[in-house]
Formats: sequence, structure tokens, C-alpha cells
Amino acid sequence: MRIYKIRLVILVVLLLGATLSLYAVFREERSGILTVAFLNVGQGDAIFIDAPNGNQMLIDGGPGKAVLRELSKVMPFYDRSIDVVIATHADQDHVGGLPDVLKKYKIGLFLEPGVPGESSSYNELEKIVAEKSQGLTLGNLEGETLKKILARRGMEIDLGDGAILQVIFPDRDPAGMDTNMASVVAKMIYGENEFLLTGDSPIAIENYLVSLESQGQTLASDVLKVGHHGSKTSTSQQFVSVVSPEYAIISVGKDNRYGHPNQEILDTLNNFGAKILRTDQSGRIVFKSDGLNLEVK
Repeated sequence: MRIYKIRLVILVVLLLGATLSLYAVFREERSGILTVAFLNVGQGDAIFIDAPNGNQMLIDGGPGKAVLRELSKVMPFYDRSIDVVIATHADQDHVGGLPDVLKKYKIGLFLEPGVPGESSSYNELEKIVAEKSQGLTLGNLEGETLKKILARRGMEIDLGDGAILQVIFPDRDPAGMDTNMASVVAKMIYGENEFLLTGDSPIAIENYLVSLESQGQTLASDVLKVGHHGSKTSTSQQFVSVVSPEYAIISVGKDNRYGHPNQEILDTLNNFGAKILRTDQSGRIVFKSDGLNLEVK
């Protein structure tokens, strides 16, 4: 029995040492680096952001459970919390995986535009958010209190060490808008590198955002998350001209039934010199930024 206990203690110490070593390596790799990962979740969106100080954000969760597999690839196995989750809008291909995320991870802050959706996943998501906001115990997690707010223009989420997410739209109560029109549009800024994240915003909203340029809202960004998976309803020539991205990311499912991305949209992006990266061709697309230099994997 004594030998067994000694072996058990040694095993625990070795496991603890290995875990601490992995944590130290992970912290060292992250030091001073912002990671923005466009996850491969099929026909949908999911973007994971890891700030230089370790704060994390998930924007959308794709159509289903694939987001959990993807998160396991970009987060250490021992990490069971995400500081901020944003649902850009209530459609299934953006919120379908979020109920599972909220069941498995502790979430600090949840943002959404405030326009309800019709899918069962959205209804389940709202129920879980309501429970967690009241500090109720859910699943195998200890009781936690989640804060929910409606995303509005002018809000800034400071992830720390200079990494800031600016909410650009909605700039009003979007009640009465359809879900795509109400999409949260945000810009991730770290030093000189900027990512414009557009949800499924249609051309009408793009045009409105362009009109805000005269009010000091700069859209120019190194990386553009192409709206609505490359559908022809988004990504106008005027918008791309103003954003002037070096990279254009299309989050899309392989051989999807919608025919995304539209060839006209690809032509527009090519005409403006953007390098197009697609999750259906490249899988997960990961950017690393030190605030000056941008590297993509």
C-alpha cells in the first residue's frame, strides 16, 4: 500500500510538472503576440482571438459542434474559460455551436445585437445565457455569473496589452431589422494591424459604414472577414476599395449548396489586390501579429 501511495504521488508530481511546463511554453509563445484564428467550422463563421496577455474572445460559433473540435486545436487542454463571446447575429450558421461552447466553457461577457432568431439553437443559447447571467449551475460547471450586453457602436472591449475590439455597428436599436442587417460589425486593433469583422452584413450596411468615414470611422484594415461567406449580397466594390485589405478571409463550407463564394465577389477582391484565403480550401486560417508584422498560417 505504501509503495502504491509513493507511486501515485510521483505520478501526480510528474503530471503537474508536465502541465506547468506546457503552460510556461504556451505563455512564452503568446508573449507580445495577438492570434486571430478563423476556424474551420464548415458553412458558417467562428473566429477565435487570443490577446497577448492571454485574454480570449470567440466571435460566433458556426452551425454546430465543429467549433468545439476547432477550439481544442487553438486552446490548451486545461483552459476551460473564454473571456468574451460575441454572437454577431442569430442565424444558425453563426450561433449553432454556441450553446455547446457555453456549456463547456466559463464565459465572462456575452454580446449580441438584440435581434432574435428563429432557430432552436438561438432559443437554447438565450436560455443558457439567461441561466448563467443569474449565476445558476449549468452542467458540470460550478455556478458562474455571465454578463450580457447589447453590442452598440462606440463600445470598446479592451483585451489587454493594447489589443482592442471596437464595435462599429449596430449604432442604434436594430429592432425590426432582419438578422443579417443587424450583424455586429467590429474591428480588432493591435498596434498597426487591424482586422475588420463583418458578420453577414449586406451591401446596404457596407454603404452606410462607408458614409461614416467622414465622421472619423476608418474602415481600412489589413484583414477583411468577407461578409456572408462570399455571397453576392455583400462585399461591394466601393466597400473593398475603402477597406483596402491585404487579406480577404472567406469562411465557407466545401461544396456548399449556396454556391458560396460568388465568382463576382472573388473577382472584386482580386481586382483590388487582396489575397483570398478560404476555410474550405485552407482549413483553419491563423494570423499572428506583434503589432507591426502580420504572419498567416
